[in-house]
Amino acid sequence: MRWVRALDRDRRVTAVPYQKSGVPASAGLSVEDCKKVAWAIEPGEISGRPRRRWRGAGALNASLAVALGVRLPLSFYDLSGIGSLQEHAYDLVAANRGRLPGDEPYCVQHPEECR
Repeated sequence: MRWVRALDRDRRVTAVPYQKSGVPASAGLSVEDCKKVAWAIEPGEISGRPRRRWRGAGALNASLAVALGVRLPLSFYDLSGIGSLQEHAYDLVAANRGRLPGDEPYCVQHPEECR
């Protein structure tokens, strides 16, 4: 999410760790859903329509689209075969995330907020 924050000059994207109590339920997800993949969830109800939700690579594209203020990342993701390729790449990275460099896990940084 660091790269989304860097691109999100207008602070449109809010990243919330699923490990915080009540976060998965507030999004209509289980903790197991959140452990498997990243999620992007549209805030609030819009004109009575349920909130849109994206998972995995779709969530990354949705976050990038909101951060940049353009629909292009989601349009590219929706092209025939592109979303599937991105999901396969996402799954590969997710399966190896413990071996990749990155930030300290949220619960290591904030143990008092985790279950």
